[in-house]
Amino acid sequence: MATLEDIGVSATINIITAFAFLLAFAFLRLQPINDRVYFPKWYIRGERTSPRNSANFVSKFVNLNVKTYFTFLNWMPQAMRMSEAQVINHAGLDSAVFLRIYSLGLKIFLPVTIVALLILIPVNVSSGALFFLKKELVVTDIDKLSISNVRAGSTRFFVHIGLQYLFTFWTCYLLYKEYDIIASMRLHFLATQSRRVEQFTVLVRNVPHIKGHSTSETVDHFFQTNHPDHYLCHQAVYNANRFAKLVRKRDRLQNWLDYNQRKFERHPDKRPTRKSGCCGLWGEKVDSIDYYKQQVKAFDKKMALEREKILKDQKSILSVAFVSFSSRWGAAVCAQTQQSKDPTLWLTNWAPEPRDVYWRNLAIPFVSLTIRKLIISVAVFALVFFYMIPIAFVQSLANLEGLERVAPFLRKVVELRFIKSFLQGFVPGLALKIFLYILPAILMVMSKIEGHIAISSLERRTSAKYYYFMLVNVFLGSIVTGTAFEQLNSFLHQSPTQIPRTIGVAIPMKATFFITYIMVDGWAGIAGEILRLKPLVIFHLKNMFIVKTERDRERAMDPGSVDFPETLPSLQLYFLLGLVYAVVTPILLPFILIFFAFAYLVYRHQIINVYNQRYESGAAFWPHVHTRIIASLLISQLLLLGLLSTKKAANSTPLLVVLPVLTITFHQYCKSRFEPAFRRHPLEEAMAKDMLEKSTDPNLNLKAYLADAYLHPIFLTFEIEEQEKVEVRVDKHQAHHVASASPQISEFSSPSPPHHAYNDHPSSPSQYTYHPPSPPQYIYDPASFPNYSYGFEDQHGG
Repeated sequence: MATLEDIGVSATINIITAFAFLLAFAFLRLQPINDRVYFPKWYIRGERTSPRNSANFVSKFVNLNVKTYFTFLNWMPQAMRMSEAQVINHAGLDSAVFLRIYSLGLKIFLPVTIVALLILIPVNVSSGALFFLKKELVVTDIDKLSISNVRAGSTRFFVHIGLQYLFTFWTCYLLYKEYDIIASMRLHFLATQSRRVEQFTVLVRNVPHIKGHSTSETVDHFFQTNHPDHYLCHQAVYNANRFAKLVRKRDRLQNWLDYNQRKFERHPDKRPTRKSGCCGLWGEKVDSIDYYKQQVKAFDKKMALEREKILKDQKSILSVAFVSFSSRWGAAVCAQTQQSKDPTLWLTNWAPEPRDVYWRNLAIPFVSLTIRKLIISVAVFALVFFYMIPIAFVQSLANLEGLERVAPFLRKVVELRFIKSFLQGFVPGLALKIFLYILPAILMVMSKIEGHIAISSLERRTSAKYYYFMLVNVFLGSIVTGTAFEQLNSFLHQSPTQIPRTIGVAIPMKATFFITYIMVDGWAGIAGEILRLKPLVIFHLKNMFIVKTERDRERAMDPGSVDFPETLPSLQLYFLLGLVYAVVTPILLPFILIFFAFAYLVYRHQIINVYNQRYESGAAFWPHVHTRIIASLLISQLLLLGLLSTKKAANSTPLLVVLPVLTITFHQYCKSRFEPAFRRHPLEEAMAKDMLEKSTDPNLNLKAYLADAYLHPIFLTFEIEEQEKVEVRVDKHQAHHVASASPQISEFSSPSPPHHAYNDHPSSPSQYTYHPPSPPQYIYDPASFPNYSYGFEDQHGG
């Protein structure tokens, strides 16, 4: 059991680590050679030029302006300067709502922390119940600040119950207000969007096969018959997974060719060579440049043949189609209604935006999706319980006193004071963080196997799996496993009737472990996020060995995006810890507050300067966040109910039974009132936008606008490569501004026009010159929220 001294050691280590990361970031971001790593968002938008254009050779690499080093912390006020409307226009609604979750945490826990510390700490400390249990249990000073220190049957439990009601009502009030605001923001965001191909397009799955007719003919006939006034055209979907593999292999060969050509440019007196055998390990020694040129040329021929084969073979056309309509109203009607008397055929839904489509999964037969989801559910269940083994090991480190009682031979190993503090105060949180590092990647693979066809859906499903894992293993698993180790000796020497009492007392004792986890993950971990050490190293390696053209340099930046599958579940774990321990062990709350404030600042900076979102879902993830915060409230109430049942609080415990019922009722009300805004699109809004567009652009050729919008992006590969061949090569020490950077094309996404307008002209950090933004496509004005049929209040704040 970690003591106050152990917590102090952990806090010192994590504060020093976080400060070191921030100091390194503040220094590295000022260097011209790192500018594309720490400000890639502005380069992608075409609003920042490279500071390496200086005539001074040294200043191409090192910032020689001494004054800037005295203002190295100016990134903090700069991160707060952009308004929420500007953030939406700059980065999208997803990013803005993601930041609102952190501000929501601050709004919830700041008053909760003040009230809990001022009222509950004196109530708990003055009780002194643990003084009589020192010989039975492992007790620390932190436990004396918790509810465990209140005597059984005490009337003081009415204070804890009253505050549980107060905290629940306060949380629900803020959740209601936030749901109302975000739902209105989403509807306003969709209403003010510029023309987008997905507004007119519906994804149709499970198209029936009719003998003697191709899939395209079947789709065309069905929609001309059933939607004669609004059907415009459709895009057939090809099974191009094999072609995609050829593209990936060719890209690898092209990278090797680029590397060897660059190597030869640096040392023209010696041409690079390699062996012609597998992986260059054996065979005849050949010229590397000639070898890879021949390989690339051969793959070009294979790809051309495969592409022709796909386009000509009717069997390559899947029973899936992107159907486009002449109006948004027609697309909304089709997407939100049943098309056939057989509910398993002609399944329609809104098409994801082109860059959000996960093309590989479109080839999965619809009938296999249910089986796939069942198999993955079983696999996730097995994975959750498999991970209990390392979690148990981590908890054994967090509870050395309890482990020593079970295994006395380990006593000498941990006798040294500093080693004991280090093991208990820092290692458990770090070890758990390491065990969780690879988990999101595993869960993402599982979500892909399930067959979701949008990247946003994949990330939401992965986020759900990761949340369940965090709930079972990190939270419940840590409590149960830690209790088993810590209390084993006591269990073996007491009657069975006393075991529930021991467990009830031990639950709040796990707060010490969660405090160390918060400091490792929420303090040092967030500071590591802003440092971007991995992207920094990879960028310079690519710049050294691969980059030849400006397009190569743009691709090497790798700005990344908000990692929703990992950040949202971790964020929800902090809500869970705060709500559970607010009444049980309130000393944990200040650590939660520091996390929310620090993370809000860091992610705001990253969203403004670094991240380039792969898609825009219009905050479709918010209902899941709301539901899981409600789940955290219910868990906190049930745990408190179970804890008080071991405290002989028969008079006060029944008062808590009503609270979960009220919380569930509140959740159902919010779901029925606000969730339709995230599941349906109002026909009223669709018709209004159609009429406005007809009056402002009556000669619009919509069919030409929608043509090839949903063509598999790998079919565009040859065109892009031809453009690359005529690009001017640049020296690795030079960089010329490109006004419009093209996004990287992959099998996961296709290019899409900019999604947002740039309002009020937010600017790139002012150290360097930048070009003015292009004309906005729409202006997001939060002061003019329209009235919607869902009855949302006309407000924006909080």
